[in-house]
Amino acid sequence: MDALLSTLFLLIFSKSFVGTFSLGVGINYGQIANNLPSPSRVSTLLKSLNISRVKLYDADPNVLNAFANTNIEFIIGLGNEFLQKMQDPQQSQIWIQQKVQPYLSRTRITCITVGNEVLGGQDPQLPQYLLPAMKSMYQALVNLGLSSQVYVTTAHSLQILKTSFPPSSGAFHDDLVQYIQPMLSFHTQSNSPFLINAYPYFAYKNDPKNVPIEYLLFEPNSGTVDQGTNLKYDNMLYAQIDAVYSGIKALGHTDVQVRISETGWPSKGDEDEPGATVENAGIYNRNLLQRMQEGQGTPAHPSQRIDIYVFALFNENMKPGPTSERNYGLYYPDGNPVYNLGVQGYLPRMDYSSSAKSALCILSLFGLLLGSLLLA
Repeated sequence: MDALLSTLFLLIFSKSFVGTFSLGVGINYGQIANNLPSPSRVSTLLKSLNISRVKLYDADPNVLNAFANTNIEFIIGLGNEFLQKMQDPQQSQIWIQQKVQPYLSRTRITCITVGNEVLGGQDPQLPQYLLPAMKSMYQALVNLGLSSQVYVTTAHSLQILKTSFPPSSGAFHDDLVQYIQPMLSFHTQSNSPFLINAYPYFAYKNDPKNVPIEYLLFEPNSGTVDQGTNLKYDNMLYAQIDAVYSGIKALGHTDVQVRISETGWPSKGDEDEPGATVENAGIYNRNLLQRMQEGQGTPAHPSQRIDIYVFALFNENMKPGPTSERNYGLYYPDGNPVYNLGVQGYLPRMDYSSSAKSALCILSLFGLLLGSLLLA
C-alpha cells in the first residue's frame, strides 16, 4: 500500500520543470485536440509561468471553473456560427446570462470576442452579421450592468489589408471599408481595442527566396525604411501593426488601440512549408518575449506598449489543414516544452480524473472481495 500511495503521489505532484519568471504576454488556449491535459492541470501550468491573461475561442465552463480564484484574466469567444443569431438582443442577453454571469464572481472575464477572422473570410454572408452582433452583445452587457467590466471586440486576419508596406501606406480592402468604418466608431464609443491575428511566418512560407527570415525572427538584419515617415523597421511584426494603425487613421480614427490577438511560429510543417522548424519557432518566440518584457512599442507608436497573445499554449492534434496548423504550441500535451523559451513552469502529471478514480475504485473493490474470501 505504501508503494501504491507513493506512486500515486508522484503521478499527481511530479513537475516537469520549476517556475521562475513570467512570460510577460497573454496566451491562446485552443482545445482542438483529444489529448490535452485537464483544465485544472493547465491552470497549474499557467500559474507556475505567472501568465495572467488567457484567450479562449469559446466559453468552456470547465475551463472557467478550473481557473476560479486564480485572478487570471480571460478573453472568451463567441463562434462565427452564432453571429446571425446574436443580432437579437434577447439572444445576446441569454448567452451572457448563461456563459458569463455565473462565473464572474470567481473568474476574471474581461472581454468577449464576437467571431474570429470574419472579414475577408470564407463565408461572404457573415460580415453583414458581425457588427450588429457586436452591438447586441455590448448592449446586453450594458443592460446587465457589466459593460464597465467586460468589453466586446472581434479578431481580424491581416487579409483585411490591401496594402501593408510601407506601413505608413497601410490600407484596408475597399470592399471591407463598409464594415470596418462603423466598427471603428463602435470601438471608440465602447472603448474597446481592434484585434489583429498577425503571422510573419506566412510571408516566409509564401516567398522564402525573397523574404529574409532574420527580419521575421527579430534577429539582427539590415531592416527596412518607410520612405513616407523615414522610420526604420527591424522586424515584420511591428511593420504589420503600424500598417493596421495607418489603415485605421485613413478612416478618420486615431483613438483606437491595436492589439495582437494571435502571433506565433510553427515548429513543424509539410515539405512545402519552409521555415516551420523547432529552431525557428524557438527563436521567434524567445525574441518576441524578450521584446515584450522590455515594454517595446512600434516605430510609429513608441509610447504605446505592444499587447500580444501568443499562439498557442499546446499543439492541437485535431486541427485541420497543413501540418503547421497542429504545431504552433509552446508545449506538448504532456506538459513538456516544444523548445526552450527561457522560462520554466510545471504541469502536474496526473490529477484525480475519472480514470484515476476508476482505478482506485477497482482497487477498493478488489480489496473488499479479497477480504470477503479470507473471512469465508
